[in-house]
Amino acid sequence: MTFKEEILQGIPDVLPVKKPYPKQANRAPKRKDILSQEEKQLAIRNALRYFPEKWHGILAEEFAEELNAFGRIYMYRFKPNYDMYARSIADYPAKSIQAAAIMLMIQNNLDPDVAQHPEELITYGGNGSVFQNWAQYLLTMQYLATMTDEQTLHMYSGHPMGLFPSSRNAPRVVVTNGMMIPNYSQPDDWEKFNAMGVTQYGQMTAGSFMYIGPQGIVHGTTITIMNAFRKILSKDDTPSGKLFLTAGLGGMSGAQPKAGTIAGCITICAEVNPKAARKRYEQGWVDVLVESMDDLLARTRAAQSQDEALSIAYIGNVVEVWERFFEEGIFIHVGSDQTSLHIPWTGGYYPVGTTFEEANRLIREDPEDFKVKVQASLRRHAAAINKHAEKGTYFFDYGNAFLLEASRAGADVMAENNIDFKYPSYVQDILGPMCFDYGFGPFRWVCTSGKMVDLERTDEIALTVLQDLMKEAPEDIKQQMQDNITWIKNAKANNLVVGSQARILYADAEGRSKIAQAFNRAIKLGDIGPVVLGRDHHDVSGTDSPYRETSNIYDGSKFTADMAVHNVIGDSFRGATWVSIHNGGGVGWGEVINGGFGLLLDGTEAAEIRLKSMLFYDVNNGIARRSWARNKEALFAIKREMERRPDLKVTLPHIVDDALLENLF
Repeated sequence: MTFKEEILQGIPDVLPVKKPYPKQANRAPKRKDILSQEEKQLAIRNALRYFPEKWHGILAEEFAEELNAFGRIYMYRFKPNYDMYARSIADYPAKSIQAAAIMLMIQNNLDPDVAQHPEELITYGGNGSVFQNWAQYLLTMQYLATMTDEQTLHMYSGHPMGLFPSSRNAPRVVVTNGMMIPNYSQPDDWEKFNAMGVTQYGQMTAGSFMYIGPQGIVHGTTITIMNAFRKILSKDDTPSGKLFLTAGLGGMSGAQPKAGTIAGCITICAEVNPKAARKRYEQGWVDVLVESMDDLLARTRAAQSQDEALSIAYIGNVVEVWERFFEEGIFIHVGSDQTSLHIPWTGGYYPVGTTFEEANRLIREDPEDFKVKVQASLRRHAAAINKHAEKGTYFFDYGNAFLLEASRAGADVMAENNIDFKYPSYVQDILGPMCFDYGFGPFRWVCTSGKMVDLERTDEIALTVLQDLMKEAPEDIKQQMQDNITWIKNAKANNLVVGSQARILYADAEGRSKIAQAFNRAIKLGDIGPVVLGRDHHDVSGTDSPYRETSNIYDGSKFTADMAVHNVIGDSFRGATWVSIHNGGGVGWGEVINGGFGLLLDGTEAAEIRLKSMLFYDVNNGIARRSWARNKEALFAIKREMERRPDLKVTLPHIVDDALLENLF
């Protein structure tokens, strides 16, 4: 069968031959064995409903084996035979170009060069899923191939519920992931219902089809690292020869070494999974790969003596690096951590003193002992960081729930008031006040032609737009504008593309809209093919996350999720091609609500109308909320927007004198 024929058939008519598991694949860790016998039977019953009754006898036994072996039913037999990657939009069978764009994005999320555990349909973060199983993938692609521009596909945690009549102005796809009833949103609930096949963790951009590989976070990480060094260095000093120590080389965390090199420092990134470390090295995201502590010490000292901008991947546990560097008197200027601590008990964080293989065995066979070891490791981890911090290291939490889980483990990470953490979140110190409050966030685009020349042309267009905006930019945002101009100038040279021909660029509402309009004109003229716009959910208004995206909201509302919900609803009727809302993402299921969108530009007037309406709201919804929280940078930004758009009317706060409140109670 041809690629198009395979897509159109959906669930095949003939039972496929059972496939052996690829030997070199990076397998997802086994999930917790949490289901009762009755619940396991229900999980099998749920899985079998995708298939005709004549196959049930064979598949029931096979799915039971998967459930016992992996803790999930992935349906490996039904993985398609064609290679998984983002093709040109013209290569997809589709009645709707919008649907074809979504098919392209789904395949990009599952590309082995992009996805962390592609056999298990997991894109990043250890459990950030596009689908729960391969049957859902097959059905979804078939629906997208046959739908019209007057239908909408509704997806419940990876399951394609069906095509419903709608209108041309409606989203083509509406996605939800992990949306649990609050009283059933605890760790064991998520594990149980995911294992039963009725919900999934979509992370941020995995389950919304907008992940573009580590590049998706490189820009934000670069901005974060540059500004972290700006906080501790004098104006005439540079990060050259200075150390940034962190951990994690999986999906999102894989961006750290590349970002550190762009920022100009020496980045040391520890990773316990040799396959993950070698994958990033082979992709060119890491400059040097070392496997022994002595080699790491020698290479670090050599880089410092030469004031190099260099990234080093160390295959080992980061706790040992923190401890050994302290013993050796090596000063760490900036430190963080980006292991997947949103899933600490299922392979997101590996305890020091336990081999990678032994840890994986404990996850499967003795999860309680594994939890004890993880919490002991977190206490030891925090103690080592504290020693360096006393000597002047600037440590920040990178939004991966490190401080949250360390505090739950009894580590010494709390401030004197025993409410706040002693170290800031990177959003509190850097991205919040410097970017999000001003409306700057991770704008993304994908060239659906798959041609590098199209991506290069979009880079040129974006650069021209930013340079024009810079001429009139107020002083408050000139640094942000210049950082982004520098970024886009060097994007090609930094070799950022993995998977689709995609780009990320921090921009505010004005910048996003003008760049998008310029793209749409270029498409109309035939200079480039259609372009998909999107963003990371980790943005100005896409996410309510009290320990990350909204950690610099101080009016008490950071534990509410109105902003993210309004964002998705508002985008959906202002022109988004698809929208998504997730429970969980980045810091973990139950800790955050986040939403995103995709918008196809096809050169039409209708696309221009949609982009102007949707992009403006998508950013300013968040600025309005941040300004109501009395964030002075957001107040500046929303007042500026109201001057530019007289039809925007936002409720502004009256500022209260602190002295007035001191003796009231």
